[in-house]
Amino acid sequence: MQYEQTAELPEYEDEEKQQETVKTTKGEVRKGNYSGLHSSGFKDFVLKAELMHAIQDCGFEHPSEVQQEALPQAILGTDIICQAKSGMGKTAVFVLALLQQLPTPAEPCTVLVLGHTRELAYQIKNEFERFCRYVKGTKADVFYGGIPISGDIKRITDAPTPIIVGTPGRILALAKKQKLAVGNIKYFVMDECDKMLEAVDMRADVQAIFKLTPREKQVMMFSATMNKEIRSVCRKFVQNQVEIFIDDDTKLTLHGLQQYYVRLAEAEKNRKLVELLDALQFNQVVIFVRSVPRANELNKILIEAGFPSTAIHSGLSQEERYYFEPE
Repeated sequence: MQYEQTAELPEYEDEEKQQETVKTTKGEVRKGNYSGLHSSGFKDFVLKAELMHAIQDCGFEHPSEVQQEALPQAILGTDIICQAKSGMGKTAVFVLALLQQLPTPAEPCTVLVLGHTRELAYQIKNEFERFCRYVKGTKADVFYGGIPISGDIKRITDAPTPIIVGTPGRILALAKKQKLAVGNIKYFVMDECDKMLEAVDMRADVQAIFKLTPREKQVMMFSATMNKEIRSVCRKFVQNQVEIFIDDDTKLTLHGLQQYYVRLAEAEKNRKLVELLDALQFNQVVIFVRSVPRANELNKILIEAGFPSTAIHSGLSQEERYYFEPE
């Protein structure tokens, strides 16, 4: 298989004048006809019974606004450019749409999803596993740098999966070695696409991968933030797309999120943190600190205070970061 191509990314004509524009309180949605815009539940999307079973297991009853707008078009195979705030369920849009469209069983390397970090790629793979647990013959695998590529090659050879998730650098390396059959791709997704397209080296990897895939495929691009320059770049990857944007920066904070701060001297922080944890009711808490030693020291303090705690930082291996248990 020959992987060297010199053609540039296709420049699709701007068809905004031909597209219907729908104005909503959430921003601008181009090319309307949203059959699911006023859906009251996931059942209105007429998803596979296996997917509905998984959705019910997750406890989801009603789709979010971005899911109502984007999921019907994604299921139809339309190219998508979507900006929506974090926590609105963008990942579920492409995961459910892809699982709905894939035949059972699906051919290996039919879906390619790119994320800009190993952690994001791993998270996306877990989302696929969560929703495809009842779909026979449909599995996802994840590939990222920082570990020997030989292990990736062995997994692809021994048990190829229809859904491939990974970071651009590792996916391109596997494609160049002709171990990953990206010529079979029918669905191409970029999550947090602005992060990949802003970095020059990562953008080059994404473009190289894109040019190795067939021209006829569905392309979906998602991000929490997307400036005008990145939007222009995104449009080079898509055809006859639906575009969903939230332009008002004040809407990029989740509804119901409350933010507080307490001004303290350095020596007072640990005591105040323990007091807050004692007083607050919570299921999970994430505490960010500025260094590895600080993370380890605070973890010890919390354990001594009786809180189930674990420290995650750059000093741990990838496997330790992903498979951690509270001490």
